[in-house]
Amino acid sequence: MSLFNSLFGSSEEKKVTASKINWIPLQSVSQLDEMVATSGQKPAVIFKHSTRCSISRFALKQFENAYALEDNVDAYFLDLIEYRDVSNEIANRFQVVHQSPQLLLIKNGQSIYDASHDAIDAGDLVERL
Repeated sequence: MSLFNSLFGSSEEKKVTASKINWIPLQSVSQLDEMVATSGQKPAVIFKHSTRCSISRFALKQFENAYALEDNVDAYFLDLIEYRDVSNEIANRFQVVHQSPQLLLIKNGQSIYDASHDAIDAGDLVERL
């Protein structure tokens, strides 16, 4: 193993980290429609994540470490690089400026809270539930 790989890891290595959040992958506009329809009974959180952005990765890890909502909300995870059409629909439907990373809280079919980058805070989210 080279010095570079020992310091930074090999590009072939996959780092698997467990999350305490039971993420629901958000992969289609029809799934978004279903989530909006059920958000009157149970609020939903959408975490929009760019797999190409280190800031997004850092915000995700910070959020996952501080998250303590368990079953109070449905937690959706959107890989916005892979599912750009869903990301665009979220921005359009909820009238929010596209950001990455971005967190939205959906209640009764409306986005009642959104935050991006270092403003993403699990504590702020809890206060709005």
